[in-house]
Amino acid sequence: MVAKSGRTMKHIVIIPGNGAGDVTAANWYGWAKRKLNAMEDVKCDLRNMPDPITARESVWIPFMRDEMNCGDNTIIVGHSSGAEAAMRFAERYKVKGIVVVSACVTDLGDENERASRYYSRPWDWDTIKSNTEWRVQFGSTDDQFIPWTEQQQVADGMTSELYKFDDKGHFMNTSFPKLIEVIKKKLE
Repeated sequence: MVAKSGRTMKHIVIIPGNGAGDVTAANWYGWAKRKLNAMEDVKCDLRNMPDPITARESVWIPFMRDEMNCGDNTIIVGHSSGAEAAMRFAERYKVKGIVVVSACVTDLGDENERASRYYSRPWDWDTIKSNTEWRVQFGSTDDQFIPWTEQQQVADGMTSELYKFDDKGHFMNTSFPKLIEVIKKKLE
């Protein structure tokens, strides 16, 4: 895709957490989409996902590839279950970069998370790293759903550029300025 400037458009997709309802009005997703689309030569995609409660890998990964057109020039921003989708996508396909927010490595004993099948096998960190030019992670030690030990395992496995907080919980705010700042730097 070519921008009006003649440069290649930068393709960014936001993959929400499961159960978010209308994602344009949930958490920081719609706000981030507007901020990213306001940048020169950027096209950001955010959609209500199919199978929004269970977020099955077998449904989300093909949707990301076929409907959202994730590919080797895409930056995937994933939150919670969307973070796991971003990582599993990068195990299969090359992407420009991934940004994971409140990521984990196990189903945490939750039956619904187990049904998604993201946690049914070990994470292939080496493939994730070889299929991405860069990896960024946002996590908070006071996340009410994801223990810090899980988030640290993701950081260690992906050797991500880690932004560690102690006051952001599960990143369910209506804005996320640091995310935009970091993505802007990656686009330079």
